[in-house]
Amino acid sequence: MLPLPTIFSECEKVAQRCAHENVDHLAFLLQLCELELIERERRAADRRLKAAEFPTHKTLDSFDFQAQPSLNKLLVTELMRGEFIDRCENILLVGNSGVGKTHLATALGIAACGRGRRVRFFRVTELITQLMEAREERDLLRLKKQLAKFDLLILDELGYVPASKLGSELLGAGPQATRSSLRLPERNSKMFFESAIDRT
Repeated sequence: MLPLPTIFSECEKVAQRCAHENVDHLAFLLQLCELELIERERRAADRRLKAAEFPTHKTLDSFDFQAQPSLNKLLVTELMRGEFIDRCENILLVGNSGVGKTHLATALGIAACGRGRRVRFFRVTELITQLMEAREERDLLRLKKQLAKFDLLILDELGYVPASKLGSELLGAGPQATRSSLRLPERNSKMFFESAIDRT
């Protein structure tokens, strides 16, 4: 038996409306199926957002472009379409602390989730810790395969907190199969992740 919870919960209500509007059986079934598909997509989008682990829910609508007049709004709007993911391009958002890099990256990630993309947000220190732990437990390949399943990785605070040489190397040798990544280094960063930047 197929799990069709929306059809089950909405069947009587839709049947009454269709009877009142003199709608035939095929149109009745079509309406029920449409409701089921809409609800399934909503639940799938919720799961993608939860899996992405964004620190906060930020959208482009709440970004203050007037506070950052040098930012190319047209380019940001174009990036929101997510075509850079299809082209397997990496995006590097560079700027001082507090200028809105994380906000923009989160907005781009949420937009990608809304288009059915699998996204994961990491603070770089968090990802490096996971990579180093996986290496110690001889489980690095499994972690890289998990990361490679995402369409978009967002790496926040790249270079903000110094990392060890090993951590930098593990980050630079990350999941090669991931389509795209967003990297958010601080402009005045002392730590230069050479291997990571080379892949951008």
